[in-house]
Amino acid sequence: MEKLIKKIIEFRDSRGWDEHDTPESLAKSILIESAELLENFQWGKTSYDSKNVQDEIADILILVLALVHDLNLDLEEIILQKLVKIEEKYPLEK
Repeated sequence: MEKLIKKIIEFRDSRGWDEHDTPESLAKSILIESAELLENFQWGKTSYDSKNVQDEIADILILVLALVHDLNLDLEEIILQKLVKIEEKYPLEK
C-alpha cells in the first residue's frame, strides 16, 4: 500500500496539485466522485458501464489515499480500529 500511496503523491506533486489538495478539498472531491459512482446506478440498472464504475472507484481511492497521506494516518490501523467498533456494534449474535 505504501508503494501505491507514494506513486499517487509523486504523480500529484509533480503536477503542482499538492498546493490545492487540502483536507477539505480532498473530502469534497471524495464526495463528488462518490456521487459520480452512484450515478451509474441512479435508475436501479442491473447493467451499468463497468469501466466507468472502475474509473470512479479508482478516483475515490486515489483521493482517499492522498488524504490519508496528508493527514499522516496509518490506513491499516484506522481500518482495523473501525472493524473492532463495527464488531462491537454488530456482534454475531445480532
